[in-house]
Amino acid sequence: MDVWASVPFFIPFAMHIVEIPSFFPPYGGEFCLEQAKALQALGHRVAIVSNVQLSVKKSIPEFITLPYRHHLREMDGVSVYQSYMRGIPKCYLLNAERWIRTTKQLFAEYVEANGKPDVIHAHCCKWAGCAAMQLSAAYGIPYIITEHLSKMIYEQEFGPDFKGCWFVPMLREAYEHADRVVTVSEELVESLAPVFGKDYRWKYIPNMIDTDFFAYRERQRKEHGFRFCCLANFWPLKGYDVLLDAFDQLPASTTLDIAGGGTDSKACRQMIAAHRRHHDVYPHGRISRQAVRDLLYNTDALVLASKSEVQPLSLMEAMSTGIPVIATEVTPRSLRIGEGCHIVPVGDADALARMMEKVSRQDYDGREVSEIITRRFSPKAVARELEQLFQEVVEG
Repeated sequence: MDVWASVPFFIPFAMHIVEIPSFFPPYGGEFCLEQAKALQALGHRVAIVSNVQLSVKKSIPEFITLPYRHHLREMDGVSVYQSYMRGIPKCYLLNAERWIRTTKQLFAEYVEANGKPDVIHAHCCKWAGCAAMQLSAAYGIPYIITEHLSKMIYEQEFGPDFKGCWFVPMLREAYEHADRVVTVSEELVESLAPVFGKDYRWKYIPNMIDTDFFAYRERQRKEHGFRFCCLANFWPLKGYDVLLDAFDQLPASTTLDIAGGGTDSKACRQMIAAHRRHHDVYPHGRISRQAVRDLLYNTDALVLASKSEVQPLSLMEAMSTGIPVIATEVTPRSLRIGEGCHIVPVGDADALARMMEKVSRQDYDGREVSEIITRRFSPKAVARELEQLFQEVVEG
């Protein structure tokens, strides 16, 4: 087809893998691209088939101007077969059906130009896992789902009683038919079990971070002042209200930098202004990857007061650069690494304040924790785990 006229010539490698993300830029989903790059670096043939549902509420310019036709582009050396679908407000079932149908069309065009892959890797069951199940049945290709979404995210979108929602049987079926379900934390299986059951084969494999980019840097102990940072979007689930209540209780020499989508918004600034220590809180808004690293290199500890998490990458990135983190009990066990990670109860501002003050008074050498992060969560380490799983599935 003309749309794929510029498809590059591929040398056949060990496995041919197609990644299908439920979310992709401009709406997140960078984890899919990072995994594709890491698998490609091991010598596999990897492409991404991405259908993004655009929202007029999120961005009118993007809704209007992004391409209307399927197209191919390169992202960091990975071929991305791209479609942008215009979502219809409040038509959830119709949008889901359209998303799955469009993704299947996109995949068919990819296969016509490139041949069938050995395995399909879907990121999030909603809706990539559902599409992968149908594609697997149509083409006879095994499929794997990596699940990233927590139960609380579903509750936030569909309400606390979402167990009876129309999409639950669809997702449950996709889980049960998958050749394997990968969870990015072991706790996620139990968390989702009341809704989706556990009648599927699962394996824990974490998300990866770029440990070369977020490399360890030795810090000099400051004589005066302690600087905390929080890297999280301004969402209720991230617990900024609790964090600011806790920060109000700290000594005057401490400061707090916050960065992430919405942290420079009017609502966030109003929340900051309502607190006694508002003059010591510095909101940065959404910042670049380079700016995230710079912030980590220039702060003394990261704090995250989340009410729900699956696997917070900011904790891993902070520990990789050599600073300790403070987080809540929703943090998975895999990230609770020695003196690098301190845990407090969810929603307890007093306990959080006590832990922040304790960490600010401690000497900390983060080199050992940084090395553990590299061994467990580097692109090469995670890609090797995925590679082994894919080979098991392909070989039957």
